[in-house]
Amino acid sequence: MKTQLMIFVLFGILITSVGSTPVFGENESIIVTTDKSSYLEGEMISISGEIKNIALGNQLSIVIQAPNGNIVALDQITVGSDKQFSTEIKLGGKLMKQEGTYTIKVTQDKNNQVTTSFEFGGVSSSNELEELDIIIDSPITATTVTVQDSTDLISYEITNGKIINIMTDMDAKSLLIDIEAWDDGSITLTIPRSVLDAKINDGDDDEFFVLVDGEEVDFEEITTSTDRTLTIEFSAGSEQIEIIGTFVIPEFGTIAAMILAVAIISIIAISAKSRLSIPSRY
Repeated sequence: MKTQLMIFVLFGILITSVGSTPVFGENESIIVTTDKSSYLEGEMISISGEIKNIALGNQLSIVIQAPNGNIVALDQITVGSDKQFSTEIKLGGKLMKQEGTYTIKVTQDKNNQVTTSFEFGGVSSSNELEELDIIIDSPITATTVTVQDSTDLISYEITNGKIINIMTDMDAKSLLIDIEAWDDGSITLTIPRSVLDAKINDGDDDEFFVLVDGEEVDFEEITTSTDRTLTIEFSAGSEQIEIIGTFVIPEFGTIAAMILAVAIISIIAISAKSRLSIPSRY
């Protein structure tokens, strides 16, 4: 009887520990681990590790790929002098809906990469409907578009398609461009550096990552001191282009900030006036 009870307890411990066990990946130069082995929609995945040879570079790119191979998340981090690195990424969203095994690739340079994986439970249908209900209007003309509250204009030219909407993703430090593509085509975007940019620690330009419907694509780029112009090709039926950098304009833009400031000042003024108008009982 005691033996059966012990087996039952051990089995229960085993079941409850599934999903909370860290997952490791390692090669000769990089160690990477996640805080758990499986995750649900909306959870944060913690990715941490250590590089053994910082002489190869202190810049790391972290890419998460879906079971079908599409890139669903990307981060660029700088490793400190202690050779340790860590980052957190929220799971779910438009690109990360599929249930299954996701791959994490950590790259220090072209010849130095390590991978690990985790399980993701997928996105619920109710949340997909909620996403469809959230529409952020961006003023779009035939040649320019603005991002939310920003006054900076993004100039563009597009063939065989049109821009439906444009918004920022603060977590991914990216620009999301929803398009309708009725044939193979291309889009050229002149993006002010005040809206989106990619820099390394010494201030030099870094490369953008560009995804079309979650798949990394090549692009052409021309840079100036104030703008970065990208030409990106897309296929018929493409729906979203994501340009990932290291800085993106805050969603809470200048206009919204001014409105909030005025509202706060008004509330303070009204509160002060109300206190002054209350007669003293003594």
